[in-house]
Amino acid sequence: MAANSKHVVDFGHIKSTMSDPYKKPVQVIDENGKIVNKELFDRFSDDDLVNLMEKMVWERALHEQTMNFSRQGRLGFYAPTLGEEASEMGIAHAMKKQDYLFPAYRDLPQLIQHGATVKEGYLWSKGHYQCYDYVRRGVRAWIPQIIIGAQYVQMAGAALGIKKNGEKDTVAYAFTGDGGTSQGDFYEGINFASSFQAPAVFFVQNNGWAISVPRKTQTAAETLAQKGVASGVPGVQVDGMDILATYLVAKDARDFAVAGNGPVLVETLTYRFGAHSSAGDDPSRYRTKEEEKPWFDKDPLIRLRKVLTDKKLWDQDKEDKLVAQYKDEFKQAMKDAEAAPKQKVSDFLKHTFEVPTPDVAADIEKFQAKESK
Repeated sequence: MAANSKHVVDFGHIKSTMSDPYKKPVQVIDENGKIVNKELFDRFSDDDLVNLMEKMVWERALHEQTMNFSRQGRLGFYAPTLGEEASEMGIAHAMKKQDYLFPAYRDLPQLIQHGATVKEGYLWSKGHYQCYDYVRRGVRAWIPQIIIGAQYVQMAGAALGIKKNGEKDTVAYAFTGDGGTSQGDFYEGINFASSFQAPAVFFVQNNGWAISVPRKTQTAAETLAQKGVASGVPGVQVDGMDILATYLVAKDARDFAVAGNGPVLVETLTYRFGAHSSAGDDPSRYRTKEEEKPWFDKDPLIRLRKVLTDKKLWDQDKEDKLVAQYKDEFKQAMKDAEAAPKQKVSDFLKHTFEVPTPDVAADIEKFQAKESK
């Protein structure tokens, strides 16, 4: 073959353009509080806007008070959510009580909005078995997953169960971060759900960092939304600092999945303002203030606060009173969590299986005998 013959496939062109359909984040209000899509904005009543703002204020107050508890040594593991309020509350607002939620460890706010209590969230951080009492109350949610990406596989199975059981108007949700999309479980979960056309909505909260590894280092994909293509899953990017856009995209994703069209992948572009966790991570060791500032300028609360203030629907006094009310509630939740009974080995064994195996039953009896002395 001649050396100058034309290539059959222009792989360079394919590589340079394959992310193009996914690089148009949906946005309703920009970082300056300017309405950039009036048609979408007009879908929200004044009450809707206030409700969404209250939810973000609630989550930020939860973060602030929970970090205080963590610094006091009153909690175990806690993953801060500062900066991700629009992403998390926008999605939570689109969920329905009959939906199944599979959260990651940074998703306690969504879990609480879905029906768990703040007390149960604190008990989860403490590693107390009573943290999942919400399951007994009928809340359709799994325990926050520590293993990165594992909830994607678990949720795919639940979504298939929804389909096989013939449940109507019901979907399953799973969350992971940008680092989670580099895990094998991510691909297995979306591929399984797509293969069976299960009603699943997969969310990737792209906060820029997989602990200390930057987004650009841990995957070569230009967007995370495009990672669904290989499995036949449609994906989209949304401005995850814009709660209005996030809600609308999450609602559309739910509507699509519940109509029998199979799963959807949503990438929310957000940012982790603080540390990866309360366990000693120091973001100043791997991030610069110059890099952080543009994201702090996109603060989701500042953005919607300006819109509401311009419409005379919000003021600082209202917000301060809400924050004080929420923090009082969180302090009471911590007191209730600290009053939970001291755990025993037999307690853990009793909750390992719904019906204990013979070996576990024998161990329960053995430890109960020791604990009664």
